Amino acid sequence: MIQTAQSESSVSPVGETVELGALLRGAGVSLMRQTGWIRVTGDDRVRWLNGMVTNSVQELKPGEGAYNFLLNVQGRIQGDCVIYADADALWIETAAAQVAGMMKMLDHFIIMDDVELSDVSGEWAGLLVAGPQSLALLEKIGVAAAELNMLERRAVVWNGAEMIVVRAYSSLAARFEIWTREDREVTARVFEALLGAGAVACGDESFEELRILEGTPLYGTDIRDRELPQETGQTRALHFAKGCYLGQEIVERIRSRGSVHRVFGGFRLEGELPAAGAVLEADSKAVGELTSVAAVCLPDGATVQLALGYVRREALEKRTPLMYAGGVAAPVSLPFLSTAAFGLRAASESSERV
Repeated sequence: MIQTAQSESSVSPVGETVELGALLRGAGVSLMRQTGWIRVTGDDRVRWLNGMVTNSVQELKPGEGAYNFLLNVQGRIQGDCVIYADADALWIETAAAQVAGMMKMLDHFIIMDDVELSDVSGEWAGLLVAGPQSLALLEKIGVAAAELNMLERRAVVWNGAEMIVVRAYSSLAARFEIWTREDREVTARVFEALLGAGAVACGDESFEELRILEGTPLYGTDIRDRELPQETGQTRALHFAKGCYLGQEIVERIRSRGSVHRVFGGFRLEGELPAAGAVLEADSKAVGELTSVAAVCLPDGATVQLALGYVRREALEKRTPLMYAGGVAAPVSLPFLSTAAFGLRAASESSERV
């Protein structure tokens, strides 16, 4: 997942509860300062990049995007990104922390290809709007976004200013990104307009809690360079009929085998709140680990301890209790809020089209 939200200041636990409530039942807004952009140009860009990533680039029409992994020859994940097509370029959106390493790895494989990579992160100012009322608020202030499908971007004009609107991926709360080129004043005006329309300014902590509630793994935290694509459960990043790409042999071998030994999932914790990295055990044997952990105070006042992580498939199939130092981890289907255990799905739904 591309981690994007960053607030201007820290927030109190009470503030975090209000913010999470907005993200689940209304709309929250934040500046995007942790996102990077790589522009790919040249006549060979589509063919070349299609051979570097796990999803199909060659099938993208202008404005369309797809989530991708970048693998090494052993099939291990080296980064994640969303790639958007444009008439004369491909745009790679990823975490700012991944840009330098991703460009270095990609550049290594440009041999005789007409391809040029440019880090254009500093040229764009971004805003993230999330929550079931986010589309309604965007429409209220005059930002046209109703016709966007998920992972689609479109150029729009707002009060005379040109901007790019993106409907980002989400399994729970709708997300929209607004990008302006080298014009942070326009971004600030949109930010203030959204606050005036009823959005709530949200900080990193609230967006992190939302990410965990959605069950979306974050590269560098839940997805490391030792993970295989199918272990992460992110099949949306894979295309099995696109042709050859770096690491494809391993991905195809796993598919033909039918499964992986360990899988990514969600857990409800009972006991002490552990640190990320806590080992999961079944019958006194290590069978997994927790990669993201949070005590989430829900809008109804209840506090739940949740985690994301990996566990061996046989431990799940045997339904053996999963223990960690200080408590028990009960597997829960993702996203968390779609399960009967939490019962907040209705509160987070809206009538907007997905």
